[in-house]
Amino acid sequence: MSAPTSELAAAAAPAEIPMTHRQVLVVFSGLMLGMLLAALDQSVVATALPTIAGDFHGLNRLTWVVTAYLLTSTASAPLYGKISDLYGRKRIFQFAIVIFLAASALAGLSQNMNELIIFRGLQGLGAGGLMVLAMSIIGDVVSPAERGRYQGYFGAVFGVASIAGPLLGGFLVESISWRWIFYINLPIGAAALVVTSIVLKDRAERRKHSIDYLGSLLLVGGVSALLLVTSLGGSPDGYGFPWASWQLISMIVAGALLIGLFVLRQFKTAEPIVPMYLFKKRVFTASNAAGFIIGLAMFGAIIYLPVYLQVVKGVSPTISGLELLPLMVGLLGASIWSGRAITKRGRYRIFPIIGTALTTVAMALLSLLSPHSSELEISAFLLLLGIGIGLVMQVLVLAVQNGVDYKDLGTATSLSSFFRSMGGAFGTAILGAVLTDRLDGNLLAALPPAARPHIHQLAQAIVGSPAALKRLPAPIHAAAIQAYVHSIDTVFVVAAPITFVAFLFSLLLPEIKLRRTVRTEKAHGSDGQAPEGAGLAEGLMI
Repeated sequence: MSAPTSELAAAAAPAEIPMTHRQVLVVFSGLMLGMLLAALDQSVVATALPTIAGDFHGLNRLTWVVTAYLLTSTASAPLYGKISDLYGRKRIFQFAIVIFLAASALAGLSQNMNELIIFRGLQGLGAGGLMVLAMSIIGDVVSPAERGRYQGYFGAVFGVASIAGPLLGGFLVESISWRWIFYINLPIGAAALVVTSIVLKDRAERRKHSIDYLGSLLLVGGVSALLLVTSLGGSPDGYGFPWASWQLISMIVAGALLIGLFVLRQFKTAEPIVPMYLFKKRVFTASNAAGFIIGLAMFGAIIYLPVYLQVVKGVSPTISGLELLPLMVGLLGASIWSGRAITKRGRYRIFPIIGTALTTVAMALLSLLSPHSSELEISAFLLLLGIGIGLVMQVLVLAVQNGVDYKDLGTATSLSSFFRSMGGAFGTAILGAVLTDRLDGNLLAALPPAARPHIHQLAQAIVGSPAALKRLPAPIHAAAIQAYVHSIDTVFVVAAPITFVAFLFSLLLPEIKLRRTVRTEKAHGSDGQAPEGAGLAEGLMI
C-alpha cells in the first residue's frame, strides 16, 4: 500500500473516532477486493457451464456447479457473523480468503464433475465469510448516516462482478480454458490478504463465548434438503425424481423438521446463530423478506440470460457477457446514486420501493422475449432490471444495520446476506426446474413427430452445447429455438409476480432516521422505531 503509516494507524483507530473519507477508502480497498472474489464467482461460471458440461459429460449435474456454491455460502453466512462478533472480523475475514483461494485452485484442477461440485462447495464456505464480513467491517468504522455513500460502492462492486463474471468467464473459456475462471481468483485473493493485513485491525472485545455448532448443522441440513427437492424434482428420467415420489416427499419432511428443530434450538441456546428477537423488528423482517425474493429473481435472471443469448441469438460466450453490460450499467449507476442520495437526505425507504417496482416491470418485459427481439429491446429491458436491483440490494443491508444494536451488527449483516443468498440458491434451483420442465413440453409440441423420441437428448444439447445446436437440420433447429424461447419466457412469467411480493414487503419497511454514530445504547421499540424524543445525537440508540 502507498498510504502513509499515520493514515493506516488512523484507519485502525476505535470506531467512535470519526474517519476521513480518504481513511475509509483505505480500509475499503481491502474489503472490496474480498467482496469482488465472492461476487465474481457467483456468476463467472454462467457462460462457462456449457463448455464444462461438455468436457466432463455431466450435463445432468450442471446446475449443481452453481447450487453447491450458493448452498454452502448461504448456510455458512450466519455462522461467520456470530464468530466475527465473538472473535473479531479481521482474522475471520482472512481465514475466509484462504479457504476461498485453496478451493479455487482445487476447482481449477478438477478432473470430473463430482470433484468440481465438491470444490465449488468448498469455495462457497469461504465466500460466505467474504460477503458478510466485508459489509460488517464497514459497519464497524462508519455510522449509518455516512454509510450510504460507501454501501453504494459495495453495491457497485457486487453489480460489476455479477455482470463482469459472465463476460470474463466467456473470454477465458474462448481464449485459454474454463479452468482459468478459478485460477484468476488467486492473484486477486493474494492482493486482498496483503491489503487487509496492512489496513485492518480487530476491534473485538474479549469475552466468554460459545458457538452453536449443533444449530449450524441443523440449519445446513435443513437448507440442503429443501434445495435438493428443487434441484432433483420433476425429472423422472434417471437424473431426478417425480414430484410425488417418496424420495422428494422424504426430503421435504426432513428439511421442514430440521429447520423447525433449528428454530427451537435458537430459542434455547445461550448464543444463538440467529437471535429470534431480531425478527420482532419490522425493519429487519421486511428487509430480509424483500432481500430473499430479490435474490431469487436476480440470480434466476443472470444465470439464464447468457444461455438465452447463446442459444437463441447464436452469439459466443464472450459476446453474451458483453450484451449483459446494460444490466451492469443500470445496477452500477443506481447503486452509487442511491447511496449518495441516502447520505445527503438521510432517508432510504423510497429506494427499495421504487427498485422492487422497477424489477417487477423488468421481469414482466423480459417474459416478452422472442427469437426476433432486437438488441435495443433486450438492452432496454436489462437496463431497467439493473436500475431496479441497484436501488434495492445495498439499501436493505443499510436499513438492517441501522435498526439493530451494535453487538448484533455482524449477526444481522450476515443474516441479510444469508437471506439474499438463500433466495439466489432457491431461485437458481426453482427457475431451473421451471425451465427444464417447460422445455420438454414445448419441444414435444414443436418438433416433427420423427424427432420426438429424442426430446431429452435435444433438451440436453440446447442447454449444454449451443454450438452443436447450430448443426441440427433447419426445421429441428428452428423448433428447438422456439421451444427454448417459450420456456425461458415462462421463467420470467413466474419471476414477475414473485418480485411483486418483494414490492409489497418494501412497503412495510419503516423509515428510521439514520444514526450519526457507529455504536448504539438505548432501545428501539420492537418494530425498530425509535423511542419518542430520541435525538440524532443519541443516534437512535438501541
